[in-house]
Amino acid sequence: MSKLGIHSFVWSAGSSRNEIETALIRTKEAGFDLIELSYLDPKVVDIPWLARRLEELGLAVAISMGLPQDGDISSADAEIAKNGVAILDRAVALTRDLGGTKLGGILSSAHGYSPQAPTREAWDRSVANLSKVAERAKEAGVTLNLEIVNRFESNLLNTAAQGIAYIRDTGASNVFLHLDTFHMNIEEADLGLALRNAADKVGYVHIGESHRGYLGTGSIDFAAVFDALVAIGYNDYITFESFSSEIVDRDLSLKTAIWRNLWTDNVDLARHARTFISLGMETARRKAELVRQEQRPS
Repeated sequence: MSKLGIHSFVWSAGSSRNEIETALIRTKEAGFDLIELSYLDPKVVDIPWLARRLEELGLAVAISMGLPQDGDISSADAEIAKNGVAILDRAVALTRDLGGTKLGGILSSAHGYSPQAPTREAWDRSVANLSKVAERAKEAGVTLNLEIVNRFESNLLNTAAQGIAYIRDTGASNVFLHLDTFHMNIEEADLGLALRNAADKVGYVHIGESHRGYLGTGSIDFAAVFDALVAIGYNDYITFESFSSEIVDRDLSLKTAIWRNLWTDNVDLARHARTFISLGMETARRKAELVRQEQRPS
């Protein structure tokens, strides 16, 4: 069985105790194993309480985030880069304190459209700064999973192959790829081949449809995705991510252009996603078994 997760923004974009509790309960009731939370400010959220509730419900947790413009670790402005490193260090600590092991998202540069092409100098600054964070994250038992996003949300890492080169340059053993089918569908020549080429560098996977709505109602070839995940032996978390104007986080909605209302019933959406991913992975495993069977006539 695959280990399945769901992004908390399917349930709520709020961070009050009641909103988080509702997201936790609905995640558990829908049959998911992990809840992904966008970065939570320990000054606002009771982290010990949340860690306790996660343990009581038997839910794993992943933290995701995108660096702000004033925290871009690829910046030539030393103060901006320093701020980005501090932001990442706090996110690592949050992940650890919640009992999690995965920090994902746009960790290598600022999240948002850049009107300029990336430079080698920016790449090198980003690598150097992330490498320092990776050392501290390793001590905390946390992996850094670099989300590879489309060109309108970052100018640095847009393909899995670029991510592999970046990881190689860090020299860190706890830096992996966070691959998202929504973004891959825009940038990769072939989703399945990109996953197969990334192989053991894949640390976290987002499953999202081309229009961010119900899985299977857009243009993504999910059969090829599931086949590739089985082929590379991926057995870590597969997390469903979907956005609609029904639930709005102002900052993320503006950056990712969430204008359309693609669903209103998040419970039905989540249950459908769990069934879709589970069946897709099971089907891919059965196909792989058939391909490997050596049958001789009796």
